[in-house]
Amino acid sequence: MIALEPLLSARITLAPPIELGETPLGRRRIVGITGGSFSGPRLSGKVIPGGADWQVVRADGVADLDARYALETDDGALIYVENRGYRHGPAEVIARLARGEDVDPALYYMRTTPRFETSDERYAWLNRIVCVGTGARRAARVELQFYEVK
Repeated sequence: MIALEPLLSARITLAPPIELGETPLGRRRIVGITGGSFSGPRLSGKVIPGGADWQVVRADGVADLDARYALETDDGALIYVENRGYRHGPAEVIARLARGEDVDPALYYMRTTPRFETSDERYAWLNRIVCVGTGARRAARVELQFYEVK
């Protein structure tokens, strides 16, 4: 039996996207990560500036998300995050997101599969769990909810 247990909630602040234009794979954009915070039952702390989401918006309108960034827990542990997923929805909803409007996340699909990597023994359990996530894109941030698959 599979169950989901809340792992953490994150609010990640973002730089304006760098638009690289149409490539053979789709419209390439890089969205820099400028900071943020996270909290959960077993860990909390800050999002370290310097990561990014290397997105490709495909011809079918699906945003292929590939975010990589680091977390620092309140007790000083460093955790690398690789978060892959998809965001898509009705064209008018995605256009509203692109304009920076606040859109109800129930109107579009944003799901991810985060993976964690750390050398800190206190959080070594993160190196061997499977997680899923859901998200909401806001004007200058993304809000994520991660769940451990039990």
